[in-house]
Amino acid sequence: MPSLVVHCPNGADLCDAQNWSVLANLEDALRALWSATYPDRELSGLISDQWKEMGWQGRDPSTDFRGAGFISLENLLFFAKTFSPSFQHLLRKQGGKRSAWEYPFAVAGVNITFMIMQMLDLDAMKPRTFSRPVFLQILSESEWAFDLLYCVAFVVMDNQWLHTKATYMEFNDVLKSTRAQVERELLMDDVLRIEDMPSYSLLI
Repeated sequence: MPSLVVHCPNGADLCDAQNWSVLANLEDALRALWSATYPDRELSGLISDQWKEMGWQGRDPSTDFRGAGFISLENLLFFAKTFSPSFQHLLRKQGGKRSAWEYPFAVAGVNITFMIMQMLDLDAMKPRTFSRPVFLQILSESEWAFDLLYCVAFVVMDNQWLHTKATYMEFNDVLKSTRAQVERELLMDDVLRIEDMPSYSLLI
């Protein structure tokens, strides 16, 4: 199976594994993600084949999520804890007619984090997109805005996946259409909070 492309924004030192210990306890975060995802199952170790069940590409998830930085792990953990039914629904691919070659859940989540960072132009010194100032205004009133936007983007992506009857090799195309829809909704005049976005209603 080919790997999904996971990028790292320019100058983002969050991508450096050596800096994770400064930002948070990586091991605790991974264990928390496992517990939130599989509350009735014990994790045998931080490097384990069990992680593949969640959609990581190997036995060590840190080799996947460092592409978008530690925030990608935080996004997944927020999703798992805040919208558990939606998280489990997507993890288990329970909705609609699924492809015979599905996207790996966790790695898709890392790509969604990076997609949002690109869309909001967060690594630029000066804003180059219309969505950045809109989002920063929302963020000033809600510290969870990025996490909530991530959750919305994930359910939109899966909805696009089903609507287009996509397969694994078309994941990047689905991600592009997801970005377009999320950005379009974010720029609507009546969207003052992430909760105002039409696709927020897809979360359960």
